[in-house]
Amino acid sequence: MAGPRMLEGMRVVDLTSVVFGPYATATLADLGADVIKVEGPTGDQFRYAGIPAKTTGMGACHMNLNRGKQSVALDLKTPEGKAGLAKLLEGADVFIHNVRRAGIERLGFGYEAVKAIRPDIVYVHCVGFGSGGPYRDLQAYDDVIQAATGTTTLLPRADGDPRPRYLPSLIADKVAGLHAAYATLAAIIHRLRTGEGQFVEVPMFEAFSHFMMLEHLYGKTFVPQTYPAGYPRQIDPERQPFPTADGWISIVPYTDQSIGLLASLLGAPGLVEEERFASPKARALNMTAFYAEIAKRTPARTTAEWCRIFAENQIPAMPVRDIEDLVDDPHLQAVDFFQRRTHPTEGDYLRTRAPVSFSVPVTEAGPAPAIGQHNARLLDEA
Repeated sequence: MAGPRMLEGMRVVDLTSVVFGPYATATLADLGADVIKVEGPTGDQFRYAGIPAKTTGMGACHMNLNRGKQSVALDLKTPEGKAGLAKLLEGADVFIHNVRRAGIERLGFGYEAVKAIRPDIVYVHCVGFGSGGPYRDLQAYDDVIQAATGTTTLLPRADGDPRPRYLPSLIADKVAGLHAAYATLAAIIHRLRTGEGQFVEVPMFEAFSHFMMLEHLYGKTFVPQTYPAGYPRQIDPERQPFPTADGWISIVPYTDQSIGLLASLLGAPGLVEEERFASPKARALNMTAFYAEIAKRTPARTTAEWCRIFAENQIPAMPVRDIEDLVDDPHLQAVDFFQRRTHPTEGDYLRTRAPVSFSVPVTEAGPAPAIGQHNARLLDEA
């Protein structure tokens, strides 16, 4: 039998839009927080991203990003809209938004103003750039952050095409959203211990720089610098999926033991006896060449044959799948990752479940809301 959800009883007033902030609050909603999504009269613009929906503002991306939330539509340019938000904040544990500082101050909902409404509020400001630097007033979207952090220069290092390119995912938005989620939870724990709320700033530029430079700071880690930035293993032009007789496969010969075993399984045990591959140091210096040797031999078998052989020998490997086919993955089907549900207005749809699980059974988050669906109940309740 399902029991209370992890964050049940924690109320979050969510004035975020697009992906960064909503991904943070989606994570909190999946864990049971009562998330009230405050939108303008026409809704968050990301409701309209992608393919058309049956109902205006119920686009495909919105269906997963804002599930489990309640929607209140308010025009914050009007006295009535401001009064409605103020009432919601009286009962909130967390106020999270991504309105730039000057804008939120003009609306009357800066930190000090909200603190006057709810003294122990956890106030989370999702910003593009930290308030202490010269970029603080600039707008930020995923593409801008990928460019500013040097992420767009990684693919050129790997494939030799000099054009800077974006990674084809809203990766900066989502990474920053996870930083916002854990920062919110840390501030809540602090409040539980001390009774004090606080102001939390989550800058996307700094969050994504932190994420990317964990390994890519590399040669700039030590002073003076003796090697370039960029973790070589990640930007190696030959460290790519390998061709098979009928497709492609990812193989990760990570340890010295697995490298020798892989060479034998490929029918080339003598590879690791060559001078360029004969020692750990030599292999580290010549790993690009070793990857090229792997690629010469993998076309001898099918992807399925290689996957079976490598699994039997504890060599990490997986087939390369098209993203179109991921919903049919047998593991994800077994763990009920893509769940078919029926939305009250949109009909049947697929949702991704929260990736984490707990030993205590919990009820799942409800469906994504329509624009202003909960105005009457929540504003009357407030």
